Amino acid sequence: MKRVITTLAILLVVIVAGMTALVLLVNPNDFRSYMVKQVEQRSGYRLEVSGDLRWHVWPKLSILAGRMSLTAPGAAQPLVTAENMRLDVNLWPLLSHQLSVSQVMLSNAVVRATPESAPQQPQNAPVAPGRSEAAAPASGWSFDIGQLRVANSLLIWRQPGGDEYNFRNLNINLNQDARHLASIELSTSLTRNQRNAVLSLKGQLDASQYPHRLSGQIDELNYALSGADIPPQGIKGTLSAQGSWRAETQQFALTQMQLSANDSALSGEASGSLASPQQLALQLHATQLNFDNLMANAPQAGDGATQHATVARAPVIATPREQNNLDSPLNAMNLAVNLKADSAVWRGLTLQDFALDVANQQGLIALRTLRGRLGEGDFSAPGTIDIRQAETRVALQPVLNKVAIQPLLAAFDLPQTAQGALSLNGELSGEGLSLEAAKRRWRGDAQLSASDVKLAQLNLQQMVRRAVARASDRVSSDESSEQGIRQLDGRLALNNGVLRLTDLKGEGDRLRLQGGGEVNMPTQQLDMTFGLTLTGWKGDDRLVALLSQQAVPLRIYGGWNNVQYSLPVDQLLRQQLQSEAKSRLNQWLDRQPKNSDSDSLRKLLRP
Repeated sequence: MKRVITTLAILLVVIVAGMTALVLLVNPNDFRSYMVKQVEQRSGYRLEVSGDLRWHVWPKLSILAGRMSLTAPGAAQPLVTAENMRLDVNLWPLLSHQLSVSQVMLSNAVVRATPESAPQQPQNAPVAPGRSEAAAPASGWSFDIGQLRVANSLLIWRQPGGDEYNFRNLNINLNQDARHLASIELSTSLTRNQRNAVLSLKGQLDASQYPHRLSGQIDELNYALSGADIPPQGIKGTLSAQGSWRAETQQFALTQMQLSANDSALSGEASGSLASPQQLALQLHATQLNFDNLMANAPQAGDGATQHATVARAPVIATPREQNNLDSPLNAMNLAVNLKADSAVWRGLTLQDFALDVANQQGLIALRTLRGRLGEGDFSAPGTIDIRQAETRVALQPVLNKVAIQPLLAAFDLPQTAQGALSLNGELSGEGLSLEAAKRRWRGDAQLSASDVKLAQLNLQQMVRRAVARASDRVSSDESSEQGIRQLDGRLALNNGVLRLTDLKGEGDRLRLQGGGEVNMPTQQLDMTFGLTLTGWKGDDRLVALLSQQAVPLRIYGGWNNVQYSLPVDQLLRQQLQSEAKSRLNQWLDRQPKNSDSDSLRKLLRP
């Protein structure tokens, strides 16, 4: 055992002594001009390294350099600058006077992906042929890089004419083999407009046809979004896909996409181009899609007093630049989205077989398909959205077929005062795309039909019976098992928040209804007047005939939180009694001899 330990100790001493001698004998600054020359020959980029190069022997044999920069041909700014660079070199090639770099590490680097750092072709420059391998160097040195590591760095990304994005805490680990097949690990974060994004990626990259073509796959991309105008719980999820990129046409494609966002799961593919105008086409399918978990202003389930989520807002530090449609990226691109979801949730409504087909042409959005099933009914709302001007303009043609009324009222933040099934066919237009804008700045009309309508806390048949019973004991009516309106038809007109209902006609068990009125959504006031005719009376023949033919006026009015109603049945019966008494008195006068007193009484009784 002592011999083994002694042998290992001697071997270690020899290795350390050999490395020390190698470090003393080989000057790393001899590699500087060669590295600069090789980088320029192979890529056309200009490498600059400041300061002396020095050896570092633990834990790996490395060359340490100070500030470095890498600049594309004709670029105004460097593509990469770094405060520190470390080159891990292989020992055995170094013994044969060869430089083999196993890993390049950059620390505190700044990577610029901007128009100023992009390669610029000189005027009248000849078009280069396809990629060709660089010629072998004349000297005895060789140069190769298998690994790249970037730590604690910054990526500045900006498209021509676009905004600038700073990706901080950039960490990249890239391992590449001789066939230019690489594995990549990347993590970074982005903070912009009081919103934060964090992402990490693991994937594979095929750069064998670079710079003309790149392909690869995203094994796993994890992301998380938080901050202002984002749901309190944030948005986080994963993405995996196969991808490709063609430099000549600036086209990209993603296939076999698997995307999750909170509790939503989607699959599909995407393709597009970054050439102007930018193109993007999405084909997506979702088993479960929860819009409420992805929208900042969606209503939250639970306590009735809390209708909306508490969403963080950006603090007012200075007068912000007013945001309008001119800032929208949709004005500079063509977008096509085809989305189908087995189940979706929007503002508390559970939608089945949801389908969305959208085509955007630089700000003019065509909703070619927007449909789905809602409970026992279905809906469709094709139309257009124009964001080419500062003010969004919307035009929709909604069609509802037997959609439950109460959940629909809850989704639009209206009092849940009615139950039943609603069918509607109309046209709407206006300014703004939010729910608040729709309730204040939209206009249009529609033909509506509802079935099995029940009003909350209002039994119309019972109200009329009780009012008649209080006014007179000469008539009565049996209670009916049906309490609502079996069928109701009419027209609806919306004008900047005022919802006017006209030509309402309905019928139920022993009940006929007609009338109309308006609902003022901005002021939360309503004023509706109905004429109610109830049959099935028993008792005094004249009162029975009157109540079976004469409509009883019902007025519902006031604020949403303090609704009042008026049902003047006693006035109707009083008028009937007065008319009956007057008729009987006239009959008695007709039987009396004419004199001055009877003539005066007749004049008083004339209408």
